[in-house]
Amino acid sequence: MKPFSNLELSSFCGQMSLILKSGISSMEGLTIMTEDAASADEKEILTKLLSDMQETGSLCQAMTTTKVFPAYMLHMVEIGEETGTLDDVMDSLKRHYEREEFISKSIRNAVTYPMIMTGMMAVVVIVLLVKVMPVFNQVFVQLGTEMTGFSRVLMNTGTAINRYSAVLIVVIVIIAGVILYGTHTESGKNLFRKLGHKVKFTRSIYEEIAACRFASGMALTLSSGLNLDRSMELVISLNDDPVFQKKIELCQKEINEGKELSEALAFSGMFTGIYARMVSVGSKTGSLDQVMNEVAEMYQDDIDTQMNNLLAVLEPTLVVLLSLIVGVILLSVMLPLMGIMSNI
Repeated sequence: MKPFSNLELSSFCGQMSLILKSGISSMEGLTIMTEDAASADEKEILTKLLSDMQETGSLCQAMTTTKVFPAYMLHMVEIGEETGTLDDVMDSLKRHYEREEFISKSIRNAVTYPMIMTGMMAVVVIVLLVKVMPVFNQVFVQLGTEMTGFSRVLMNTGTAINRYSAVLIVVIVIIAGVILYGTHTESGKNLFRKLGHKVKFTRSIYEEIAACRFASGMALTLSSGLNLDRSMELVISLNDDPVFQKKIELCQKEINEGKELSEALAFSGMFTGIYARMVSVGSKTGSLDQVMNEVAEMYQDDIDTQMNNLLAVLEPTLVVLLSLIVGVILLSVMLPLMGIMSNI
């Protein structure tokens, strides 16, 4: 079975939370959800969940056997069953996976649009060089002259592209393969992340995404009644950024040496000054889980703002760039052609 997406996980947790808070048991809730399943795959998974839970009596064990739920969620459901706070845990998990889906969607939007625009630019330029330039060349030949300078270079480029089109197709396939490798495999994501950390803008995005996930995970675990050490252990499994992992390890080291959480977070660079001060206030007032949730939401807003700003800059920039490239190509042949026509 295919693992659930963040959106599906959020939907599942939201339904279970609503059912449990209504006083209905997990088993009865699964029965209701199975009857209302929207697709055959969803019904199959829920049926298996219900069957396994009837045998084991544990929602966590039943979810484990389906192999469609992430390990972090299984840990939290187990804790919820042990502490009798499964309804609250499910509600927190719903918000957590909503935030994860938001982050994933923001990244997809920021990457997809430039890729589509770049592809369109490449297609337009190739069509101009391969199909349009030869037409202008024929006009020059009929007028008893030939292309020179930059227009000649463009003409030769178009001829080379047309002649070695098979090589171009292979290159495009390789580029597409690299993109798929970088977006669908762990090693590829790690490679892209390393490259991203070398650029200031993308580095700040990666750091904020990792910090948002950390704060969201801490809010979830702390609200479930876990202590700080156990919460840190569970949240570490959410992190997939090796650079941020070093910061977490440094933070844990500082906490073990006796520093307060807020000081350790600021010292390790996991949270900036204002967020670290918010954590300090939360620790003193006994509302650390609420503060962590607020911090996660603030980071989420920052990520959304940066992604929107990026798209707002990229959209006109790519359009202007495409217009300039097309304009330069056309002017490189139109100006000489107009000069020849004026002398006839």
